[in-house]
Amino acid sequence: MPSDFTESVIHIIKNIPKGKVLTYGFIAKLAGNPRAARQVSWTLHSSSKKYNLPWHRVINSKGKIALKSIEDRKYQRNLLEQEGITFSDEFRVDLKKCLWKIDSIEKVGKQGF
Repeated sequence: MPSDFTESVIHIIKNIPKGKVLTYGFIAKLAGNPRAARQVSWTLHSSSKKYNLPWHRVINSKGKIALKSIEDRKYQRNLLEQEGITFSDEFRVDLKKCLWKIDSIEKVGKQGF
């Protein structure tokens, strides 16, 4: 059974709309622990398939795709481009255009796991 924080992270990520992104740190803040960006990353790594998470909509605070391999970064970029997201350089999005404007978890609709 996931912790309350992990459940919140999963809930937030599941609800990121197509064509929008959130950062690891912002998801951590919304879920109640602003210092837990790495936990968000781990949750994505360990739970994306299990919970069918749109993992590709999560990027780093600089607006960049943070995956290690070039092939994985290209794959994530392709998925985001298919949703209408444009890139300002090879792997950086314009956060002013693409960041999901949400300020609280309460604004995310309730849905089960």
